[in-house]
Amino acid sequence: MSPLRTLLLSVACALAVSPLLSSCCSTCKTDTVAKQSLYDRLGGEPAITAVVDDFVGRAAPNPQVNFTRQGSAMPFEASAEKVAHLKQMLVEMIANASGGPQKYTGRSMKNVHAGMGITNAEFDALAGDLKASLDKFKVPAQEQKELLAIVGSTRADIVSGR
Repeated sequence: MSPLRTLLLSVACALAVSPLLSSCCSTCKTDTVAKQSLYDRLGGEPAITAVVDDFVGRAAPNPQVNFTRQGSAMPFEASAEKVAHLKQMLVEMIANASGGPQKYTGRSMKNVHAGMGITNAEFDALAGDLKASLDKFKVPAQEQKELLAIVGSTRADIVSGR
């Protein structure tokens, strides 16, 4: 039998059997998705990096976020080097917190944000920018919910008000 004929027969068999397998294995597919880490469901480091790049670009000019911390005891000089470091720390933090293999090498959320005077309104604006970036990349609702819950869990360490 020719290789082409073998291939065509294999495809035909797969197509004929496929509906039978999908109906009996729909719970298997659901279980597989449920067992995948959030990191994997988000698309791993490349997808997280793309979202972080968009998110930082969106949040930086947002006056409601006050990215450069004007009026606080610790203004942020948004040099290219410092923004690149911030992005790297965000990728590490999100990847680690979502079940990825990356280790977060930054300081604790409480220590890194001490003295910045971040308000609840600024935190909410930042979370809104993250949500907009997740929407742009068509991240499914369940994954968005899980990631935003992780981010929300840092609020007490980040917000100190003014």
